[in-house]
Amino acid sequence: MALVGRANVGKSTLFNRITRSRAALVADFAGLTRDRHYGEGRVGRHPFIAVDTGGFEPVAKDGILREMARQTHQAIAESDVVIFLVDARAGVNAHDHEIAKLLRKSGQRVFLAVNKAEGMRHAAPLAEFHELGLGEPRPISASHGDGVVELIEDALSFLDDDADQEPLEEVEDSWDDSEPVALDGLETAEEEQTEATEPTRHRLKLAIVGRPNVGKSTLINALIGEERVIAFDMPGTTRDAIEIEFERDGKPYTLIDTAGLRRRGKVFETIEKFSVIKTLQAIEACNVVLLMVDAQSEISDQDAHIAGFILETGRALVVAINKWDGLDAERREWIRREFDRKLRFLGFARVHTISALKGQGLKLLMKSVDEAHAAAYRKLSTPRLTRVLHAAVEQQPPPRKGIFRPKMRYAHQGGQNPPLIIVHGSGLDGVSDSYRRYLESRFRSAFDLEGTPLRIEFKSSHNPYVQGKS
Repeated sequence: MALVGRANVGKSTLFNRITRSRAALVADFAGLTRDRHYGEGRVGRHPFIAVDTGGFEPVAKDGILREMARQTHQAIAESDVVIFLVDARAGVNAHDHEIAKLLRKSGQRVFLAVNKAEGMRHAAPLAEFHELGLGEPRPISASHGDGVVELIEDALSFLDDDADQEPLEEVEDSWDDSEPVALDGLETAEEEQTEATEPTRHRLKLAIVGRPNVGKSTLINALIGEERVIAFDMPGTTRDAIEIEFERDGKPYTLIDTAGLRRRGKVFETIEKFSVIKTLQAIEACNVVLLMVDAQSEISDQDAHIAGFILETGRALVVAINKWDGLDAERREWIRREFDRKLRFLGFARVHTISALKGQGLKLLMKSVDEAHAAAYRKLSTPRLTRVLHAAVEQQPPPRKGIFRPKMRYAHQGGQNPPLIIVHGSGLDGVSDSYRRYLESRFRSAFDLEGTPLRIEFKSSHNPYVQGKS
């Protein structure tokens, strides 16, 4: 179900209401939505997928408006039904006629929704919308919910007309009684145990973040093989966090295209502030973050700030230095030195040089994403953790604090994504940061934890008899 209309008629407001979410940015600002935004909804027994689109100008010949129009054309082509939104308070204009003409030629099921019609009890204000030639105008209020359920029910009514139940013969034929049914309790328990030991397979959520115009949208289009999001040579093209599901080599992924993060002093528009919030939320909600930097510009302090936030959230991380093609050897060496100098705290993350535009380096990049995800959720057994801990202490004991030396007895895993290792012993309050980093490197090497932050927590036991004697 595609939501189509000119700018600022309330498509994103309707999208949020029918999907019961706040996924799409909404503001009294024309041209806020630019990419296709998908969401799931349900009315009665009918689930559906809604597609929010940007302000539609079919005659746009160049610039960002042309790219937005291409996105809307694609949404119309792939949908089963189109809801054409117009503004009851602004009335019919030339853009509405252009869109209506295109929709009539498309051959799709089209429903004309007159939004912002709250308080309009009479049909007179809606009469002018008949001239669009798309049937009966349906007054709704996306912000208040008036008439929305009825509109969606009518739009999905074709599902009731086209529904065909599977014939009984086919259902009976699909029953296979050639395999014996296991009734033995022991056999069933063994089967359940086997299933329980298999790793849970879930869709990997990958957030692609970075400064504006580093090529995030271009990378997503290269990965999925189509112009799914607008890739335009203008900073700030992406304003919302767009989630895109796809499969690569049989593995399910959800890619999250995010708005470029500027320095705080340059975030002056209200819209851009909301975009930054959506990007930060995407980082916190994902499994792996792909940080993109631009090889044709310097490694800035803003890149370091973004990397610092990713590190604070504890998300697995892969770094991609984009636009690597075409650089001479001297420039490439300079970029490497700058990266090591400003982002040296990302030593746990793998770094790849790629060209998103030409599709170079993407196979190895996604391999590192998979490995970082596996490292973030790796299960660390207590006996092996303890053996690694004892070996590390034996090779290099922790330095004394005063007259006492910290004693480390055993370690166990306290969490995943990021992995948390809890070390138990006595006098551990005096463990230095340098020794913590030493233990981190030993654990990383032993359990192959490259690509994910690792946190170590020390817990000291207390002697209950140390308290005052009576």
